[in-house]
Amino acid sequence: MTSPAFPLFTRARRRTALVLGALALAAAPAWAAWPERPIELVVGFSAGGGTDNTARTLAVHLAKHLGTSVVVSNKAGASGELGLAYVAKAAPDGYVLGMTNMPGLVTLPIERKTQFKGSDFTYIANLVRDPSAFSVLTHSKYKNLADLIADAKAHPGEISYGSTGVGTDDHLAMVLFERLTGARLNHVPYNGAGPLRTAVLGGHVTVGGMNLGEVMPFRDKVRMLAQASPARSRLAPDVPSFTEQGVKLVFNSERGVVAPAGIPAEVQQRLTEALRTIAADPEFQKQMQTQFTEMDYLEGAAWKARLDKATAEFNVLWKAAPWSDNK
Repeated sequence: MTSPAFPLFTRARRRTALVLGALALAAAPAWAAWPERPIELVVGFSAGGGTDNTARTLAVHLAKHLGTSVVVSNKAGASGELGLAYVAKAAPDGYVLGMTNMPGLVTLPIERKTQFKGSDFTYIANLVRDPSAFSVLTHSKYKNLADLIADAKAHPGEISYGSTGVGTDDHLAMVLFERLTGARLNHVPYNGAGPLRTAVLGGHVTVGGMNLGEVMPFRDKVRMLAQASPARSRLAPDVPSFTEQGVKLVFNSERGVVAPAGIPAEVQQRLTEALRTIAADPEFQKQMQTQFTEMDYLEGAAWKARLDKATAEFNVLWKAAPWSDNK
């Protein structure tokens, strides 16, 4: 007598289930095991600036949370465009991340034909902000903002103002300052805060447009005429704001982390969870405070919405006062 067909059907079904299970396991480990090699964190500016300092501090914490080394890679040039383009063109596997700097992240595509566009990125989270500031050497004849404004009006375009590049927050702070005061400065772009700080300390430019965190460690050599926080930052309470000196200029460098568009959802989630944990870590917060940098954590869709709003505002500014001849 032949065996019933039912056991044969059961065995066939088990074999099918085993095959399907094997296929699922073959597909899953690619991201389940992420990260399996070092991660590159790209900075679009030279070493020694605020964005670079934030990235290097973050890299240590990210390495601890993700269980792999995180290497900071400086790809300076074109006001941060080269670094952003590198990230945009990287494989969407989570092994290349970008430390962004806003406004450049949104203003560069407004002022020129860039090698990246906003849709090229997955927006993980913004971490911190660093107020813009105007600084001069301690022996400068400019004792306050009023002195600078008066002289710039009397000698339009003659006073040199150094920034970290065309379209950066430091440059746009100058553009807004000129619109608010009617003063005119001579813009001199550099390739990051490190070279700019050297130029200011060497007397090659008269005014340095650098962020609060980039200037505070050198307070014995420079005088900060104004900071662009809404009011005096608690991290620099002795530095007057632009607003209290009659110039309603509020402006920051905002620094966050992006990945190439299309990274796996699992990788994005792990990165988001890691940054959320790091931002809430008292040790990281203390390190940011030591760098005179303020916490400003905002993740994912909420961060992208704020960037979209900023993009619309900068488009209006561009039409009213183009800040670059780039095409």
